[in-house]
Amino acid sequence: MIRDVVKIDEALCNGCGLCVPGCHEGALQIIDGKVRLVSELMCDGLGACLGHCPQGAITIEKREAEQYNETKVMEIMAGKGKNTVLAHLNHLKEHNETAYLREGVKYLLDHEADVSFEIQDVIDEIRGDQPKVLTHINPGMHSAAEHHHGGGGCPGSRAVSFEPGTAGNPDAGGEQTSELRHWPVQLHLVNPTAPYYRNADVVVASDCSAFTVGNFHARFLKGKSLAIACPKLDSQLEIYIDKFRRMMDEAQVNTLTVIIMEVPCCGGLLQMVMNAAQQAKRKVPVKAVKVSLQGEVLSEEWM
Repeated sequence: MIRDVVKIDEALCNGCGLCVPGCHEGALQIIDGKVRLVSELMCDGLGACLGHCPQGAITIEKREAEQYNETKVMEIMAGKGKNTVLAHLNHLKEHNETAYLREGVKYLLDHEADVSFEIQDVIDEIRGDQPKVLTHINPGMHSAAEHHHGGGGCPGSRAVSFEPGTAGNPDAGGEQTSELRHWPVQLHLVNPTAPYYRNADVVVASDCSAFTVGNFHARFLKGKSLAIACPKLDSQLEIYIDKFRRMMDEAQVNTLTVIIMEVPCCGGLLQMVMNAAQQAKRKVPVKAVKVSLQGEVLSEEWM
C-alpha cells in the first residue's frame, strides 16, 4: 500500500528538538544530537512535525510501504548505535508492542557479532524494574502480527483487558456494574489491532452518547469492545479513519455499531467509519444508532 512516512535529512537537522512535541505518537526523539524516527510503527505520516522544523530537515515521503517488519527496522536501528536502539525498543515497550519488542531483541541476539555495543546491557535497560519484560524470548512463540499488550508504558494508555461485571437490572433499582472489558477506549490511545478488538463486535460511541443513554452498558456495551471519539473536538481525524480501516482489515472485527447524538456535528463519526469501510478490503457490517439529547434511541439501522 502507498502511505506517507516522515523522512529526516540528518545533514540539515541541528537537533533543536522543536519537532518532537509535534509528533502526536512520540515517534521522534533527539538521539546523539539529531532527530531520529525511533519507530516507523508509530509514525502516522500526517506531518504534524513539519511546521516545527526551522531547518527544513523534515519532509513527508510518499512511498510503497510494506507490512511492518520489525527485523528490517532493527537492521536500520542497529547501525545507528546503542542509544537509537534503546530509544526504539523503549518506544515499543511504552506502547505495549510486546511481540515486536521480543522480535527486536531476538534480532540483536542473532546479530550480536555485528553490533558495536553489549546486547545484555540493552536487555537489562529495557527490563528495568520489570523482570517479566522480555522473558521467554522464543522466535516461535509469537508472530510479528500478534500484539500481546501488557506491562510498561503510561498508566493512562497502557492496554489492559479484564472481565466485566454483570449488568444490574435497571428495573430493580439496583446498582449497575460496568460492562467495559478493556482499557484504553479513547480512539487516539487505542491500538486498532489489540487482542480485545480481534474478531469482536465493536461499539464506536461519540463521547456524549454514553452520558445520555441511561442503560448504555446493559443495552449497547455488554459483550462488545469499545472505542470513543468526538468528531467535532478531536484533532487529526485522518488517524481515526485509518484506525477504523485497520480494525476491519487487520483485527477482522465482526461488526461495528456507531452510536451518535442527534446533533449535526456528531454525524462526522459515522462518516469516518463509512469512509474506512470503503477503503477496507473486508466487508464489515456497520450499524448506525442515533440517540436524542434525552437519551431516547431515535433510530437503529444497518448501513
